[in-house]
Amino acid sequence: MILISRSNLHLTGELQITGSKSESNRLLLLNQLFQNALTLENVSNSEDSQLMQNALANTSDVIDIHHAGTVMRFLTAYFSIQEGRTVTLTGSDRMKQRPIGVLVEALRALGADITHIENEGYPPLKINGKKITASEITIPANVSSQYITALMLIGTQLEKGLTITLEGKIISIPYIQMSIQLLNRIGVNAKMENQQIKVDYTPTIASQTIQVESDWSSASYYYSLVALSPNSEVTIATYYEDSLQGDSALQTIYKDNFGVESIFNNGKLTLKNNSNFTYSDVITLDLNNTPDIAQTIAAICVGLGLKCHLTGLETLKIKETDRLQALQNELTKMGAVVEITDDSLSIKRYNVFENTPVLKTYNDHRMTMCMAPLAIKFPIQIENEMVVEKSYPTFWEDWKTLGFDLQSL
Repeated sequence: MILISRSNLHLTGELQITGSKSESNRLLLLNQLFQNALTLENVSNSEDSQLMQNALANTSDVIDIHHAGTVMRFLTAYFSIQEGRTVTLTGSDRMKQRPIGVLVEALRALGADITHIENEGYPPLKINGKKITASEITIPANVSSQYITALMLIGTQLEKGLTITLEGKIISIPYIQMSIQLLNRIGVNAKMENQQIKVDYTPTIASQTIQVESDWSSASYYYSLVALSPNSEVTIATYYEDSLQGDSALQTIYKDNFGVESIFNNGKLTLKNNSNFTYSDVITLDLNNTPDIAQTIAAICVGLGLKCHLTGLETLKIKETDRLQALQNELTKMGAVVEITDDSLSIKRYNVFENTPVLKTYNDHRMTMCMAPLAIKFPIQIENEMVVEKSYPTFWEDWKTLGFDLQSL
């Protein structure tokens, strides 16, 4: 456990942020599918991306991906088309509680041979790789975008390509669009029209170098710091205004709701606090397209003493933890009166709190990092702080660079 504090509210600094975990994991799998045709720069140094690389290089018949949900989903699809290879794909106790049945059923409908070893609909999985000849699949649209992306990625290797029809309301559209744009960038014809995604069979691509943009989800914690710190200025790299990442919506969300300006200059993004900004009585946001920044926004509302109503959060219950319940538990420790439903979180009012809060992380990297900016307002204690390694291993070193005092307890 650590105690985080900062004596000076004025915040300045410049940091290099690790590459996007979302982009990195997609590109790592594509590089494997296309026999190392890609040279990848600024790959995420996150634990998840390291687990992806290790799993792809692993020749054993049992592969343990620990807590990495993206890796589990992508590799389920990947190993289903590895002809002649049988793999058991497993993970942590929490991973065994995270549903994967929709993806498995979709792959089975295409012809894959996958068995649930313990509980139907959940890992671990036994996958017998085989040639898949089907080319069309229909799945619910309100599932994790990672299921859809997993199918899209292997669609490049199916001899008739793959057409995915989505039924119902689509969630996390920016992540689907990111996958399509990355496929297009490396030379695969992929497109989305209305409720249908088409990916062409692409046996080979040209050798090329791809730079992974830095992670916008990680940028959210610096947006919060600047919003909480009057007259502050922080520069982070490498970021671009026309990003593929859905969480780049931070630019608009934080400008309109928290008074943080985004200034781009040759891959560097400078964040400035508008000290004359006027806040709304209630911050009302639909985060259906950006669920990974919901925790950060809820936490900054507490730091600023703002009421909020956040919707579009249905996927948060099946992440590393039930993030809605975890947020309610921890924000309450700082005086917030929080109400949650299956897809929303509201902060109604605040009670006075006096003691330094001791915050739990629930083995969830984003629970740790979303709470950390609050230390600029008052000291906080965070348990199991090294869970940040899942997506941002240098997080605490970067915070020391910005002048935060971190004391091990």
